[in-house]
Amino acid sequence: MPRKLAISSPSPQPPSPQAPPDIYLNGRMVPASEASISVSDAGFQHAVGLFETFQVHQGRAFRLQQHLDRLAGSARELGLVDEFHTEPLAEAVQKTIEHNQLVRARVRLTLTAGTLSMLQTAADGKPEIEVQRTLAIVPTEPTAYAPEYYTQGITARIHGPAASPFDDNAGHKTLNYWSRLRSLRRAAAAGAGEAIWLNITNHLASGAVSNLLLVKDGKLLTPFARGEEVPEALRAPVLPGVTRAAVIELAHQQSIDVVRKMLTVEDLLEADEVMLTNSGWGVLPVTKVEQREIADGKVGEMTTTLREGLNAMFVAETSGD
Repeated sequence: MPRKLAISSPSPQPPSPQAPPDIYLNGRMVPASEASISVSDAGFQHAVGLFETFQVHQGRAFRLQQHLDRLAGSARELGLVDEFHTEPLAEAVQKTIEHNQLVRARVRLTLTAGTLSMLQTAADGKPEIEVQRTLAIVPTEPTAYAPEYYTQGITARIHGPAASPFDDNAGHKTLNYWSRLRSLRRAAAAGAGEAIWLNITNHLASGAVSNLLLVKDGKLLTPFARGEEVPEALRAPVLPGVTRAAVIELAHQQSIDVVRKMLTVEDLLEADEVMLTNSGWGVLPVTKVEQREIADGKVGEMTTTLREGLNAMFVAETSGD
């Protein structure tokens, strides 16, 4: 039986001889080597900020509006801004794409609280001075994942209870990714490609950097994400992933029942198929958790169908007029 591969250690690619693309920083396009922010920036000092990562194909960003809408909702809910309009950000993204003549790229948009202390407020609770947020849009080469990750699947490792509904930042894409990257590093050290987080009730939450979906008896199962909770339930500490939403959309188109529910580790281990989604790798199959194979240890039919459907959606939505 083939050894399951870890996504965290793909074969290194030779560096591109070309200069890196220019960066959009606070309204200006600047060379990557010259881009800088203040050491007093709240994003640098305290991780006060949000980010989105999306893919560009044929000069078009895939599901950009969904990413910006999520960013806007988080910015308002967490108090990063009082008002948020996505149109200027969409224009800035397009400017970055056109300036660099991007055909295929990975783009990260970062918004921080800027250099103003969030404690400097007037009696009415509003900032004493106008706040200048920091906005950076950074294009890079898309990450290339080995074909074997998709044909053979990866191994995942259970991280333990880490996602808390009492954490105001949970379920938002904030700059504080230290705990997630640390769990991902521990998973890699154990030969796994992703760490599966549990919430404080020991139910499944998500991957460290991905959303989690299971297949059981022909149904697609996934933990509740932020904003999907049932009445009177604890707030779901899970990011509502843009790729997860696209996969759920595809499932509905194919008359696959989608069930959002509290899931256990037993549900994970007894699943017919397991998959992880994010904007970088799309749909990634999991064929082993810890030392236990999922079903027959092979990539499942629904996982393959949804992955192929997502790839087709990606091309269709970023090609033509």
